[in-house]
Amino acid sequence: MRSTQPYQPLLLRFLHGLTGLCLIAAILTAFWTYNSFDGRWGSISLPKFQAIEGIHGTFGLWTLLIFPAFVVYACRPGKRRLVQASSLASFTKTGQPIWWYTLNQICNTLALLALTFALFSGKMMDEKWLPEGELTHGWYYAHLISWVVMVAAIAFHLLINAKVGGAPLLLSMVQWRYRTQDSPIRWPQQVAEWWGRYWPSPWLGWWQSRSDLIGLEATLLGTILAAWLISIFKVV
Repeated sequence: MRSTQPYQPLLLRFLHGLTGLCLIAAILTAFWTYNSFDGRWGSISLPKFQAIEGIHGTFGLWTLLIFPAFVVYACRPGKRRLVQASSLASFTKTGQPIWWYTLNQICNTLALLALTFALFSGKMMDEKWLPEGELTHGWYYAHLISWVVMVAAIAFHLLINAKVGGAPLLLSMVQWRYRTQDSPIRWPQQVAEWWGRYWPSPWLGWWQSRSDLIGLEATLLGTILAAWLISIFKVV
């Protein structure tokens, strides 16, 4: 591998890529769903596909299942890529490299928050609303807004990463080579060691793990858990 090519941990690339693929599919099918059942704020010539909402929900569910693992990785081993305690001071150094790096951390963090909001608002919806023409529910509007915010967050995420690291940084997230210590064969052992280090006594160990981003991690995971619990109680 060239020395100018940034190296990204394989597990990060795997979780980032899997989440990203499911998310892009969810965004595309979200627009198709809106285009088929709503279209009040503009539409394009797409066939009206009655099953598209179910397909969108499937991609949303896959994203929801994968996302917690990505959140834990991002807030623990990958925490340097997110907002830090020193970010506010660094953000005052406008135009300097550290300013762009801090902006990148902010964009990464906002993307996690936007996706959490999109997943939560989606779980609050009823799959019968749109086919039955019920387009005035608050959670439907919230879900529409969440996807607009999500698209903007992804765009800024890509633009700022391109500014900070250029094409080599973007390509480093999709290249296949990995170092020996990153081999998937080692993942079970690494996860076990990591679990023992951070969570020696599950919940107490989690809160005492001294993670700088414990508040963000708890908010994101708590929101996802709340979405599952609320949706289960709605069914019951």
